[in-house]
Amino acid sequence: MALPEFGKGVSEQITDAVTQANVKVLGDSPAMALSNLYQTISQSLSLSAQNAVTAQQQSNIIHQATTTQGVSLLYSLGTAAVAGTTSEVMQADDPESLANMLAIVQALKNAS
Repeated sequence: MALPEFGKGVSEQITDAVTQANVKVLGDSPAMALSNLYQTISQSLSLSAQNAVTAQQQSNIIHQATTTQGVSLLYSLGTAAVAGTTSEVMQADDPESLANMLAIVQALKNAS
């Protein structure tokens, strides 16, 4: 096969091959762009789900620690001290002490 002479036109077969390659690249571009978009969206959604699970687990740990601390505090109080204080409050006759006790009971009722 002879090479084209310098200054003469390029072979039609070469220009046709280059044109076909360019057309194929242009044809594939929308599909590639959408596939990249879908991959990015799916990765973002999966990271969001993972973060939500992690946040819930951390919240559960905080609740468990708080409950454990509260129960530990309740068990650390001496029963004699609690009984003595309760007895003093129950024997109080002044309206202010009774109002305070009623407010505490209502607050505990609303909290649960």
